[in-house]
Amino acid sequence: MTEVSRREQVMEKLRQERDELRVKMHLGKAELKDEWEALERKWEHLEGRMAGLRDETREASREVGAAFGVLTEELGEAYRRIRHRLG
Repeated sequence: MTEVSRREQVMEKLRQERDELRVKMHLGKAELKDEWEALERKWEHLEGRMAGLRDETREASREVGAAFGVLTEELGEAYRRIRHRLG
């Protein structure tokens, strides 16, 4: 499996969890909405970086890859925390 396809799988998993949580957030707790909005800004940043990944040099791709790992880990953890708090 290539690094790009692995990243695409991670993105798809996060996208699916994000979509499920978006529905729950609509019906969910008001205090979580601020956290959700901050996560949405991070998500938009991540998607923008992924779109540009194909056009970057190999060295820049490694840097983006490292940032990708950190950001996807952070988003995944935050999504799990929100899911837990929503019950």
